[in-house]
Amino acid sequence: MSGAVTTGALRLTPVSLLGSRRRGLHLVEHNVVLYRRAWIYLVTGFFEPFFYLLSIGLGLGHLVGSLRLGGQTLSYTEYVAPGLLASAAMNGAIIDATFQTFFKLKITRLYDSVLATPMSVPDVVVGELTWTLIRSGLYSGGFLVVMAGLGYVISPWVVLCYPGAILIGYAFSATGMAATSYMRSWQDFDKVSLSIIPLFLFSATFYPLSVYPEWLQWVVRCTPLYQGVALLRGLDAGLFTWSLLGHAVYLAAMGSLGLSVTARRFAQLLLP
Repeated sequence: MSGAVTTGALRLTPVSLLGSRRRGLHLVEHNVVLYRRAWIYLVTGFFEPFFYLLSIGLGLGHLVGSLRLGGQTLSYTEYVAPGLLASAAMNGAIIDATFQTFFKLKITRLYDSVLATPMSVPDVVVGELTWTLIRSGLYSGGFLVVMAGLGYVISPWVVLCYPGAILIGYAFSATGMAATSYMRSWQDFDKVSLSIIPLFLFSATFYPLSVYPEWLQWVVRCTPLYQGVALLRGLDAGLFTWSLLGHAVYLAAMGSLGLSVTARRFAQLLLP
């Protein structure tokens, strides 16, 4: 019997995902209640990319001048803003996908209690993933409103940046949860910072890819945040090329692989 339960927990088919989404809403509700009393922690991650945008718009942007993108002339702030939007989506996803998931999985053992109810491992995975996407969506939506309010959007196609940001959140949420399932102590989170900071600095957010050495250009092209930055920058500028589809497929595949690994690891860790 236990083998059958384990096998079922490992499979996240479209049908099981639909049922898990409904049951997983209980975990979403748990997070809403939790952050209702600690809302300040919910919004802090939004301010880092926001302050970067504000400082560039008020200061550095006037020194750098304009840049060319797909035949269009952009101010430096307009060029950087979509990249910072991608960073906001990543930040919103990674916080709960790593730190909060580890806390519930290894410290409070919340998921052990959850599985004592009719909820299953896929319910837990989908519920937590849904919450991380909600948080990522809040960060992305807030940042997009600020971009528009300050006049740093390039074209009306900027509205497509929001679903693009949700896709970025999905990729980093699922992958972050998968990585967290392998962590053994808080010291392992140094590896999270060690990964996120280089991604943020070397993702063509602040500089065109052409300024990097050729060998580094190829490395940057393989990183997930670069894929998100290039996707949102292209959407913001209305440059609809086949490369945008490639960026989207990369992020979708990354999220789906992370989701599959997370389901298997959670089943191994939580089921007897």
